[in-house]
Amino acid sequence: METGQVSPFDTTTAATIVIDPQGLVIGWNRAAETLFGPAAGDVLGRPIDEILHDATGRRSASLLGADLPRCPWSEIRKVRRPDGTPVTVVLQFSTFDHQAGGAACVIVAATASQTQKWMTDQSMLQGLSTQSPIALTVYGPDLRVRWINDVLQEQMGLTRSECIGRYNTELLPQGMILSPEYTGVLEDVIAEVRDTGEPVFDLLYNSPTPADLNHQRIWSCSYFGLADTDGSTLGVCESAFDITNRYEARLRVELLGRASRIGTSLDVVRTAQDVASVAVPDFADRAEVDLAELVIAGDQPSPAHDRSGTSLRRVAERSAQSPPDALPRLGLLVSAETDGPRRMVLPLAARDAVLGSVTFVRTVPRHPFTAQDVTLAQELVSRAAVCIDNACRYTREHTTALTLQRSLLPQVVPQPTAVEVAHRYVPTAGPLGVGGDWYDVIPLSGARVGLVVGDVVGHGLNAAATMGRLRTTVRALAALDLAPDELLARLDDLVGQARVGIHRANSDAPEDQALGTTCLYAVYDSVTGTCTVASAGHPAPVVTMPGHPPEPLDMSAGPPLGIGGLPFECAEIHLPEGSVLALYTDGLIASRLEGMDSGMASLRQALVDPAQDLDVLCDTITAPVSDGSAEDDVTLLLVRVQTLPGENTASWRVTRDPSAVAGARESARGQLAQWGLKELAFVTELVVSELVTNAIRYGSDPVTLRMLRDQNRTLICEVSDGAHTSPYLRRAANDDEGGRGLFLVAQCTDRWGTRYTREGKTIWAEVTLALSG
Repeated sequence: METGQVSPFDTTTAATIVIDPQGLVIGWNRAAETLFGPAAGDVLGRPIDEILHDATGRRSASLLGADLPRCPWSEIRKVRRPDGTPVTVVLQFSTFDHQAGGAACVIVAATASQTQKWMTDQSMLQGLSTQSPIALTVYGPDLRVRWINDVLQEQMGLTRSECIGRYNTELLPQGMILSPEYTGVLEDVIAEVRDTGEPVFDLLYNSPTPADLNHQRIWSCSYFGLADTDGSTLGVCESAFDITNRYEARLRVELLGRASRIGTSLDVVRTAQDVASVAVPDFADRAEVDLAELVIAGDQPSPAHDRSGTSLRRVAERSAQSPPDALPRLGLLVSAETDGPRRMVLPLAARDAVLGSVTFVRTVPRHPFTAQDVTLAQELVSRAAVCIDNACRYTREHTTALTLQRSLLPQVVPQPTAVEVAHRYVPTAGPLGVGGDWYDVIPLSGARVGLVVGDVVGHGLNAAATMGRLRTTVRALAALDLAPDELLARLDDLVGQARVGIHRANSDAPEDQALGTTCLYAVYDSVTGTCTVASAGHPAPVVTMPGHPPEPLDMSAGPPLGIGGLPFECAEIHLPEGSVLALYTDGLIASRLEGMDSGMASLRQALVDPAQDLDVLCDTITAPVSDGSAEDDVTLLLVRVQTLPGENTASWRVTRDPSAVAGARESARGQLAQWGLKELAFVTELVVSELVTNAIRYGSDPVTLRMLRDQNRTLICEVSDGAHTSPYLRRAANDDEGGRGLFLVAQCTDRWGTRYTREGKTIWAEVTLALSG
C-alpha cells in the first residue's frame, strides 16, 4: 500500500545504472546523467568503480565483488561529479540470474537528503497508520470507506475488510452530528468537502460503536479532499480524535456555569424547574425534582433527622427521551452494570432541613455517571438546595408581609355620602417583596371626607410595618380636622424628628424606613364642592370632570416625608358633581420598558368617561399588572364626588347676645319641620342651645349656626365663632351651677368635636338619622 509520495527509488524516475558481470556499465539513463554528471556516451563500457569512485580519497572496496549476493542491498557513498562537486547518494543494488554477457546488476541511486526525507515521510505515515491515536479514514468519490488505520479498527471493533466498501451510516447507524452549524448525516458533510474542496474542521460526532453499543463516544472530526497530481478527485480523508472524556469534562464546567441561572426567580417551583432544565440533556437524559409539601407552601421544612410525615410532590421533570421505569426516592442507586450508576437520587437539604430530592437518569448508550459526575451532581444539588431554601424563606416572608399589609389596609372602606369609592391593591410580583403602599378614606365632620394614598420606601416586613404606623398617624391627625398642608407638616415633623414615635437609641441604629415616604392627602367638602390637596413628594391625582379630558392636577409636590426644609402647599379645585379623582402610587404608571409617560397616558385614556362603573374601571386600569407582572406595588383609589343639595343645608348669623339663643332654637326647630325631622327637635334644640351659648359667652364674632342633612344618614349641627379657644368636656360637681353642657351634648349625640379654620373654630355634633326612630 502506498501511503505517501513517489519513492525516490522508483525506476521510472530514479537514476538507474545497469552493470554486466564484469562490472562494466551497460545502461545509464537520463536521471543518472542528471545526478552524477557524465552523459551515457562517456560511461558506457567503463567500470562502475571508476565512475562512482569514493570522493573522500579513501580507498574503497569494489562496488561489485566476485560473488554478488542474491538479495538486494544498499550502500551510502560520497561520489564526485566531473565538475568536482561531491554528492552523497544512496545506492540500491539488485542482482539478476543471467547467462554470460547479460546484465548482472541494476543500481538505483538517489541523493541522501532525498532518501532521508522520503524515509521520514514513510515513517510518519506508518505511525499514523499503526500507532497514532487519531483515527484515519479515506472515503472514495462514492463516499464509501476505502481505507482505515489501526486505531479506527480498535475503536470500531471491526476489521479493515469489514469496513471497506461501506458507508459511515452503515457502520454507525446511531451516529449524530453535534455541531449546530451542520445538519443532516455525515455523508452530507463528506460530499460537500468532495464537491467544494473546502476542508471542515472540528466537527463533533456522537455515536456508540459496534465494539461497545452501550456507551456513547464523542469524536472531533476534520475532513479534507484528496486529489492526484492532475487534480482529479480521489476522495476525502477523515481524521477523528476521541474527545469523550474532555467533552464531558467541558460539559461539567459549562453545567456549573449555567447553574447560576438557578434561583433567580425566588419561586420554589420555578427554581426546581431551573434545576431540571440546566441538567437535561447535557448532564442527564432525565431529571426529576420532588419537593416537600411544606416547602411548596412556604412553611418551615422538617429537620433532616425527622422524615416522618414528609410528603413529597413532583414539581419539575424534564426528559430528552421516553420516560424510564419508576425511580427510587432517596440515596445513590448503582445499577446492575459494573461500570457505574445510571440513576442518581440526591437529597435536597439546607440548614439541617429536608427540602426534597433530585433524580438524574442516563440511558443506554450514554456513559453511566462517573465519580466526577457524582461530585458535580452533588455540587449542583447543593446550590439548588440553597436557592430553594432562599425561595422558601422569601415565600414565607412575602406571605407574612402581604398578610400584615392587607391587615393594616382598610378592611372595609367607608362609603360616605359625599363620595363613591373603588380601590385596588396589587403587590409586586418581583423578588423585592411586598412594599409599603397604602390608601385610606376618612369620614370628616361637616359632610367632608379625607382621602389618603402613600408609598413607603422599600419592601418587606419593615415596609409593611412602617406603612401601618404612618396610616395610624394620618388617621389620628385627620381626626383633628387639620388642613392637608398642616397635616403633612405635622406628619413630616414626626417622621423627621420623632421617627413616628420610635426614637433612635444610638447613631448606629438603622435609619427609620419612614424617611422618604411619599404621601398625598386630600379633603373634599360636599357642601361647597371643593377639594383641597397637598402632596409630600407624591404624584398628583388625575382629575376627570364631566365634559373635560382627564388631566393631572396642577399642584406643587413638596418633599418626601422626613426630608424637611420646604413647606407643603395646598391646591384647591372645584369639582362638579360626577367628577372622578384617581389617586395612585407610582407603581401604576412606572415601567422600566415604557417609562412613566406611557403609563400616565394609559391611565388618562382609561379615565375618559367619568360616568363608568368605578369597580369595572379599577379592574381595567390594573389589568396589565394583575397577572403577576407588577414591577412595584400598585395602589389605586378612584373617587366620584357628589354635592350635598342646597335644600339640605341651612345657616344663620347669630348676634353675641344671650337673648339670641332662643331665636337660634326656633330657627333650628323650623328647619327640622321642613325636613320632616320633628322627632329630633328636643335633642337638636338642646345641642343648639348649649353650643350657641358657649360661642356667645366664650367666643368672638362672627357667630354662625349651620345645619346639614347628610342625605338620610346624619343630622349635623355646627356653631362657628372667631375665637380659637376650644371647650372641653369635664365632670361637674354636684354643687356646680354649670359645666354640664358639653357632657349633655356628648350623651345625646353620636359624635361631636372641634375643627379649626383660619377664621376661628367650629364646634359640631352629629345625630344618626337611622337611630332617631
